Amino acid sequence: MLAFMPALTACVLAAFVGYAGSWYFGMVEGNFALLLFLATFVTGLYWLAERFIFLPQREKALALTVAEQARRREALDKMGIKKVEESTAVVPEHERLFMQPWWLDWTAGLFPVILAVFVLRSFLFEPFKIPSGSMIPTLWVGDLILVNKFHYGLRLPVLNTKITEGSPPQRGDVMVFRYPPKPSLDYIKRVVGVPGDQVAYLNKKLTINGQAISKDAQPDFFEEDAMRYFKQFQETLGGKTHGLLNDDDRPAFVPGVEDFAFKQNCNYTVEGVSCKVPEGMYFMMGDNRDNSLDSRYWGFVPDKNIVGKAFFVWMNFGHLGRIGSFD
Repeated sequence: MLAFMPALTACVLAAFVGYAGSWYFGMVEGNFALLLFLATFVTGLYWLAERFIFLPQREKALALTVAEQARRREALDKMGIKKVEESTAVVPEHERLFMQPWWLDWTAGLFPVILAVFVLRSFLFEPFKIPSGSMIPTLWVGDLILVNKFHYGLRLPVLNTKITEGSPPQRGDVMVFRYPPKPSLDYIKRVVGVPGDQVAYLNKKLTINGQAISKDAQPDFFEEDAMRYFKQFQETLGGKTHGLLNDDDRPAFVPGVEDFAFKQNCNYTVEGVSCKVPEGMYFMMGDNRDNSLDSRYWGFVPDKNIVGKAFFVWMNFGHLGRIGSFD
């Protein structure tokens, strides 16, 4: 085996640990998809080297050792020595020759697990944790959710380039996407407007293509973090019925609007906002309507920023009853 491989592997592992540590302490802006891709690629190279180079070398060395031991026993038999005190080092020597060294155990040995995680996360389902209350009452802070990565079409990891069409996002879908002003961040909101829609949210009433979306009053919702009650309604959007909250203390107008692409498609007044959704883009809003930083503030979500469709809460350690699917 190549003598420099342990040192090289130590440097590679140290680079991964250093990057992860710098990310954790906020020294660099992390990219988990890229990190996982690199880990899969590097461990894959080690796995191939193990399969076609290092394992055959160990098998050859073991075969030579076994053959040498057989010749030794044959020579002793010819000398009439029928019983020889076996060296306690013979069996351990066999095991040592065939055993993976640490630098292969921590690379090639981990490749199948890392590959499975990479494929699962990149093309099937990705876990997320809800960090804010913008989607209350549908999703709570601390909900651990699963996102379907293939529903809207498969995308290449890291590049996020679509390779299959899938189903287009529909009004009412809860969607994870890359935050347009800062694509390294993932956001989750509800699809309210699809390409070509005229979306208006005036005086806290939603209208799509001139048709008012009705909302039925429900019992007030107690928000634990705010320690207060909010008005709760039930809304049906795109055939999906979901809850939403309104805060009477918040005004209808949208403060602090940023510059964004196609901002000219929107009209802001003291009553709220009205926007024409451009082709290839989507208008997103949080279910906690008066406590959500969404398309009203930073604009439309382009198709290239889509991550997947959220559909299931698999755990909330503070509220086990939250586990289940949602609309």
